[in-house]
Amino acid sequence: MTSDARAAAVPPAAAGLRERKKAKTRATIRAVAMQLFTSQGYAATTVEQIAESAEVSPSTFFRYFPTKEDVVVTDDYDPLIIEAIRAQPPETPVADAVLLGMRQVFERLTEQEWDSERRRQELFRSVPELLARQLQATVAAVEMLTGVIAERLGVPPTDFGARALAGAFVGVSLTFLPPGRPHHFDSHDFDNVREALIGLRTHLEPLQP
Repeated sequence: MTSDARAAAVPPAAAGLRERKKAKTRATIRAVAMQLFTSQGYAATTVEQIAESAEVSPSTFFRYFPTKEDVVVTDDYDPLIIEAIRAQPPETPVADAVLLGMRQVFERLTEQEWDSERRRQELFRSVPELLARQLQATVAAVEMLTGVIAERLGVPPTDFGARALAGAFVGVSLTFLPPGRPHHFDSHDFDNVREALIGLRTHLEPLQP
């Protein structure tokens, strides 16, 4: 039986349970790692310690996170934001759809999730190599955002305008919602991003093709 046939043979309920178990394991590894980073320091914490505390093997750890850095750097909110952008009504202008998607995801976070995010941001402030990796991750963020913007515009993901708009969003967001900030986002932050984009358009309008 081929892998596709085996996947087709798995009942939806079983597949859903498997995905929930994977998500729970991933969340447990990350939660335990963040606790250890807080209590004994990022540099002093090893993958083996994280795996032992999470009651998984080191090989299982690496199936979920390629490196120790990825426990902190990997942003689980990006896929949620992409889906929230896709869910906006078709008539919503693309820039507003992106802002609404971002706002909706962060407004739904629980206090426990914000606490975990605050600890993550503290690590970005205190561990230089993590901040450097986070900035590198902006390339992947541009790619993801380009894809969903292109979908809404009805153009291919290679479209110059879609990529430029995605880059503008990521650049402005890094300016007003930077990694390592000590507090969580609120509606005023997203208003600042919107105003900055409007200001950017104002300065770009005089450019002649």
